[in-house]
Parts: sequence; structure tokens; C-alpha cells
Amino acid sequence: MIVQRDQDFHLYGMATPKEKITVSIGKQALKTKADEKGNWSVSIPAMPAGGPFQIDIKGKKQTMQLKEILFGDVFLCIGQSNMVHYFGVHEVTYADEIEKANNPKIRQILVPTMTKMEAAQKDLPEKIGWKYANPEDINKFSVVAYYFGKEIQKAQGVPIGLINASVGGTPIEAWTPESGFAGNEKLMETIQQNKDTAYVNSVNNARPQGNGNATPPYRPTDKGEEEKWYLPGNTSQHWRPINIPGYWEDQGLKDLNGSVWYKKEIDIPAGFASQKVRIHLGRIVDANEVYVNGTKVGTTTYMYPQRRYWVERGILKPGKNLFVIKVTNNNGKGGFVPDKPYYLEAGDQTIDLKGTWYYKVGMVSEPFRPGGGQGGGFPRRIVAQNQPTALYNAMAAPFTAFKIKGIIWYQGESNAGKPAEYEELQKNQITALRKAFGNENLPFLMAQLPGFGDYNYLPSESGWARLRESQAMAAKMPNAGMAVTIDLGEWNDIHPENKKEVGERLALAGRKIIYGEDIPYSGPIYKSHVIEGDKIIISFDHANGLKTVDGEQVGDLAIAGEDKQFVWANSKIEGGKLIVSSPRVKSPKYVRYAWADTPINPNLANGSGLLASPFRTDSDQ
Repeated sequence: MIVQRDQDFHLYGMATPKEKITVSIGKQALKTKADEKGNWSVSIPAMPAGGPFQIDIKGKKQTMQLKEILFGDVFLCIGQSNMVHYFGVHEVTYADEIEKANNPKIRQILVPTMTKMEAAQKDLPEKIGWKYANPEDINKFSVVAYYFGKEIQKAQGVPIGLINASVGGTPIEAWTPESGFAGNEKLMETIQQNKDTAYVNSVNNARPQGNGNATPPYRPTDKGEEEKWYLPGNTSQHWRPINIPGYWEDQGLKDLNGSVWYKKEIDIPAGFASQKVRIHLGRIVDANEVYVNGTKVGTTTYMYPQRRYWVERGILKPGKNLFVIKVTNNNGKGGFVPDKPYYLEAGDQTIDLKGTWYYKVGMVSEPFRPGGGQGGGFPRRIVAQNQPTALYNAMAAPFTAFKIKGIIWYQGESNAGKPAEYEELQKNQITALRKAFGNENLPFLMAQLPGFGDYNYLPSESGWARLRESQAMAAKMPNAGMAVTIDLGEWNDIHPENKKEVGERLALAGRKIIYGEDIPYSGPIYKSHVIEGDKIIISFDHANGLKTVDGEQVGDLAIAGEDKQFVWANSKIEGGKLIVSSPRVKSPKYVRYAWADTPINPNLANGSGLLASPFRTDSDQ
């Protein structure tokens, strides 16, 4: 366990009613007595950083010990999947860190996914323990949280505790205490309805609307499964060429929902076949099964994880080997995501899997129709982890009696569909969390969303850019900070591999905002602008040594007149300011920078190399 240093530590438990309890730590012995229901508590005076300590809890008939207690700085790490992502998912990228991990002074407590819509919980329903950073346990550490903690420990020299309470695919509303919705009539109504278990069950157990004899959509069987296309020697015909990587919609299979089987015979050298081999299949949309010589070696049920599967010795043989991959997708483009790794690996040898394969359609499924079958659709289910307060109540609220140093937050992807609402939601969440933890100045550090999605070579509107703007506005709250990560994304992966720098940039903000270090911690943040003739002059905060990181013109910079028809702009940097113009816009009024889901070259930075946050000078109106 790691306990927050320099603050009183509230310890509580259960005993027999009126039982006398003695709690001892070091030379201190604190006495208390259980109440009529057996509840007891004691406040341990603030301790400086250090340890390990042991706490002895002695009752009338029983004594217990809490061992290996360190006093240091504790952080609540919350958000969605990019906070969830642990070393075990990125074990190739961070293999060296995993192998060398040996730091008992960085510890994580991993909170299991739980929801509670009725009320904030005081306790966790099951016992969970702290793990320290070693080659075995680090595999479950959040990569972002770990590198944040590692940098803070390096700078402060104190133990670091990470409370990892994060769940993939979840909205900010689920992580907000009820007080954060006080002014939101619609969401408060939802919260009150969700407290009624009978109501929730009635919605989730409802029959289809309309005809009570409605039939479900037709689901054909998969011919590939029936005819065992994955077996060597299978004689099925009419396989057509297709390229990996690539989406099948871009290769002649228009609007196909269903399953597509890919196969290829691959020559394997004798020395390669005798080893344990790993298949790297990048990312696949959506689900897949992989067979080698008729043996299933791996399966993944959804699109986001990197596909890496081990092929045990004895499955491969020297010479030709049959590789078959079944891909199932029922929405949007299906297939193999471009610009990802596709190869076989054995030791230091590799065999490329990219190129021409052969495909056959195993199943065509009907697209989902909200009306459903012949008799109307099901009412929308209440999915607890997407409901306001539900994750906070179950996973974060139990720690509000446990003093913390601050909160780090990486979320936003699930709210990108309504980005204009996010600023208010984020500000209200920060205020509500501070209230819940009893500290109106509790530091709150957020990771701004990185780039994700197709590149657009013309100025365009962007929901992700609008959400980044909301994040930047919320980060202006007192004792709040933001790490700009616009350069750390991947256009084809919502879970970018470079999480180390996200954690390190959050730590930079923390070192300044929490610990008061005199360091540059933020890239340039838009401050103001003036229009002078055919130019717009932009001023920034945190812009000392304003430059581009590559020495080129500022990228992704657009300018427009009153009509808001944006075109790419020219620029120059003078006196720490950005001067923007275009011969195509004689009377400019607005500027946008890196205003895209995935900017092409967001290269504006300060002298410390910290990138500027995307911005615009116009508004939604």
C-alpha cells in the first residue's frame, strides 16, 4: 500500500460493537472504540515520505497487520481505453521496460470494472491489492500512468501510488459525481430514473415494440465454417485475389457486411519452422480467427487490439504452410488496417505477410435495421457503464476517504460526437471531483486527444478538433493542466502505441502545477489575435522561443475572411508571435491551426520543443 504523505490518514474497519481497538504505527499507538454497529475509525497523523512501515490493528481477540506501507504521493488515474492500455497490450514496444522493471516504490492498484447507478459507494466489494513495478506485475500497469509516475518519482524522490480506475469506451458523464450535473436537468432526470432498479430492469427486459411476434433478423450460417475452408486439402473453388493490408470495400466487395475468409500458402524455411513463431497481423476490422495448417492459433472479437498470436512448435513444417484468416465485420469497412505490421517472427528472422492473398465470402449478413425484423425495434437498453455517475460511484468514490495528491485523466474519444458539450462537462466534472475529495484545489491533469482518423488535405471541420478546444478551455481552471499530444496519434489506430510520451508530458505539467518546479511544461496556447490589414497576428502563452520543430513553415495553418471559407495560409514568426496571411484572402478575419481529426504536420512549438495546442480564432456561430 502507498498512502498519501503529509496528510492525515483515515483508517476504518469493522469489529464487534463497542470493542476497543488499538492501531499502532512506528512509535504511535492510537486508541478508538467501535460504535453500536461495529464500525470504527482512527485518524493517523500526517507522515513524511518514507517506509516501509507496518500498521498493527489489535482488538480484544484478534490482531492483524498491514505490511509494506509506504508514504508518498498517490494519484487517481481515470478515463477510457487509452488510460486502460497496459504494458501487456504493448509488450513489443515496451519490452525493455518490462524486462528491467524493478521498482517497489511505484505501485498500482487496479480497480476492476464495476458500475453503480444508485449511489456513490463507500467501499469496494472485493479485496484488491497493490502491485509494484516488476517484470510480472507491470504487465497490468497502465502505460500512461506508469510513465507519469516514473517521471514524478524521478523528480520528487518519493514513492508513487497509482489508483488505476479506467474503462474502455466510456463517456465523461460516467466518471462524474452527481453534483457535477446539478445544472443539467436532462441528465439529472436520467440519474434519478437509473436509481430505480425496477425501471432499469423494465427497460432492459422489454419486448420488441410493435408486433409481439416480431422475428429477429435473418442470420445465415457461415459456409466457411460448414465446409471447413481452414483445413489443408479443402477443395472449395472460386477464391479470388485480394491484398493484405487493405479493406475489402476498396477491393471490389462493396458494402459487404458478413465474413470474408483469406488464405495463402507460405513457404517456411526449416530453421524457421522448428522455432516458436509469432504472427503479427496489425489490426483487423472487426473480429477474426486465425488458422495455421488447420489449427486455430488465435482469435480476437473486436477491432482495437493489435493482433499477435503464438504458433506453437509442431504446427508449422518446412515448405508450404496454409494460413487462413476469417474476418467478420458488420458495420463499415472490413479488412486489414493499412500501415500496420504484418509478418511472421521467429527469433531475429521475419517473413513478410503483406501482398496478394485469396478470399472467399463465407457469410453475408443483413444490415441492422432499427425497426427490427417485421415488428419494430427493441427499446434502447440502459448500459450501466455509459450512464452518468455509474463508474465514478463504483470505482472512484470508494477512494474519496483516501487522500490523494491529484488526478490524471485521459478520455474524450467517446464524447467526440458532441464536442461542444464537453467543455462544460469537463469543468463540472473537475469541480465535482474536487468536492468529493474534499479539496477544492485538487490538481487535475488531462491528456488532450491526439490525432486519429483520415488525413484531410483541405481545411475542414473536425469534431475531434472541437473536443480538443473544449479540453483546452477546461484546462484553464485553477490547478488544472493539459498535455498536448497532437503529434502522438496514429491516423489508423484510436489506441496509439506511444503512450510513454503521454505520461511524460502529463508529468511535466504535474511537476509545475503540483510541485511548483520552475520548468517549461506546456506548449504554446492561443491567447489573442489582432488583424492588421491583410494579416492576422497571433499571440500565445507559453511561447518563449516560438518556432517550428522542423524549421519549415507552420503546418496545418488556415485563414478565412468573413465567409469562413478557409484556405491554407502562409506565416512567419516574429517577436514570439505568429503572423498569418494568404494572397487569396485580402480581408482576413479568422485563423485555424491543426484544426483536423489528424493534422498533417502540427509543427508549431516553443523553444523547449513542446507543441502548440490546436486552436481557432472563430467560434461555433
